Amino acid sequence: VQLQASGGGSVQAGGSLRLSCTASVFTFSTYDMGWFRQAPGKDREFVAYISWSGRTIDYPASVKGRVTISRANARNTVDLQMNSLKPEDTAVYYCATGRRIGVRRDPSEYDNWGQGTLVTVSS
Repeated sequence: VQLQASGGGSVQAGGSLRLSCTASVFTFSTYDMGWFRQAPGKDREFVAYISWSGRTIDYPASVKGRVTISRANARNTVDLQMNSLKPEDTAVYYCATGRRIGVRRDPSEYDNWGQGTLVTVSS
């Protein structure tokens, strides 16, 4: 499984970005997916989760109300729409596949991390 994240860039605070993750796996629709981020000098942080069916979604309080995760199994993609961006959202954003159904927030339960895409938010 290979994951390719894209869509990062530099925006001003209050702006929006849409990240996309494309998977090169035939069975994409069977994987729960997650988005995480890692800022310099910090641990990897959970950003969003979506179940294989798309019916279950989870966000941490730090981004809830500002981000929306979605998936298109027919296209092997999972997207992350981010609005009202803040400087503290600056990080490299990664997508990953869950090792099992219902993994949710623990990064140690994810595999196949892509190369990440950099998001920079200036004040």
